Amino acid sequence: MAQITYRGVFPVAPTIFDETGNLDLDGQKRCADFMIDAGSHGICILANWSEQFVLTDEERERVMHCVLDHVAGRVPVIVTTTHFGSQICAERSTRCSSSSVASGRA
Repeated sequence: MAQITYRGVFPVAPTIFDETGNLDLDGQKRCADFMIDAGSHGICILANWSEQFVLTDEERERVMHCVLDHVAGRVPVIVTTTHFGSQICAERSTRCSSSSVASGRA
């Protein structure tokens, strides 16, 4: 796999919740659009600032697919796969890589 060099501004996107504490995926899409429209060269999702440690694995998958599908290659998306357990981190990385490569995004 060729190494990709990233340059420019890659802000960490917050995870968007509604007033009841559930994921707001429409709000997540608006957030990604705002960052792209503001000139970001890429977006980081599910990072420490993105409340990654309060999300279930299913919620993480939903956010990841929502953003990857919505951004649709307009800018690179870096998906944080951090976990306290190295096996879980590796599994998340594999799923993320499969999702982004299969959809033409890296």
